[in-house]
Amino acid sequence: MKSYQFREYGKHLESIEHPEPSPEGTEVLVRVLACGACHSDVHLWEGEYDLGNERKLDARSGRDLPFTLGHEISGEVVRVGPDAQDTLIGKRFVVFPWIGCGACNICDREAEHLCLQPRALGTFVDGGYSDHVLVPHPRYLFDFGNLKPELACTYACSGLTAYSAVKKAVGHHGSHIVIIGAGGVGLSALMIAKATTDYEVIVADIRQEARDAAEQAGASHTLDANDKNAHRLIKKISGGGACAVVDCVGSEASANLGMRSLAKSGILIIVGLFGGALQVSLPLLPLKDITIRGSDLGSLNEMGELMELARAGRIDPIPIETRALDQAQQTLCDLSEGNLVGRVVLEP
Repeated sequence: MKSYQFREYGKHLESIEHPEPSPEGTEVLVRVLACGACHSDVHLWEGEYDLGNERKLDARSGRDLPFTLGHEISGEVVRVGPDAQDTLIGKRFVVFPWIGCGACNICDREAEHLCLQPRALGTFVDGGYSDHVLVPHPRYLFDFGNLKPELACTYACSGLTAYSAVKKAVGHHGSHIVIIGAGGVGLSALMIAKATTDYEVIVADIRQEARDAAEQAGASHTLDANDKNAHRLIKKISGGGACAVVDCVGSEASANLGMRSLAKSGILIIVGLFGGALQVSLPLLPLKDITIRGSDLGSLNEMGELMELARAGRIDPIPIETRALDQAQQTLCDLSEGNLVGRVVLEP
């Protein structure tokens, strides 16, 4: 089988031929039909996250090199281990990649996407920048019905991350939520908010083409996140501030915009991993009754909920550009430079 792997952090991906794995036990071998390229792939390839204040989080541990990125995977089952049903062969699925150790308290409470000893595909175990991927158990496979594989794969991360974040916003009283960043996750959050809530959605992005994409996708309002009056515009539109902000960028500038845009008792949900540090005036937290929280990926149960909505056609598709798998390196560079709108999906 052929995979695009890096042998050293930050070095170019290489096309590597290696033996096709033979599934054992409950394992399932999936022929990759499509694999989304995510900005977190860039951080993993570089081997670090920016923590702000000239500090870095080392992300080079926990995986063997050479390594295959790619965690948004859709594919067709071609072989199964002796403890998996052979009726799966020939069927197509989205793969839930956020696999935990299966033996800790976190996994026991059905939150294995937060496991401290993860076995996540494309982040700690070889993933979908390949023509095949090995999945440890059929429970991580989700039927995607009549959806196209290149759209279906995006639900494994950008869709799931957005779904879990929007769920955390639901219940906060108000009429408007803000989504900062109109990339793959941000546009997914817009589609999911439209499908599952009654909020008016304000989308902020620094790029005109991204704002145009959000407007075409049905955002109630769009605005330039670089505008020094952006938070004032949000408060004017929302009648005093948003009840929730979903920050799909996760930079110092985006988080500060989110903080300044909140109404009293609002919640800032940080999803993006761009990097930096947030300086918070502590008295504002109690005085405005504000909540700041992170939202990382989503659970196996949430994946099931999301795919039910997707199969029913309730979630509008995000913009997708398909590229051949041999363009994986160029795609990482484009992601790093912020040149993409929507999702790029690689096809073997």
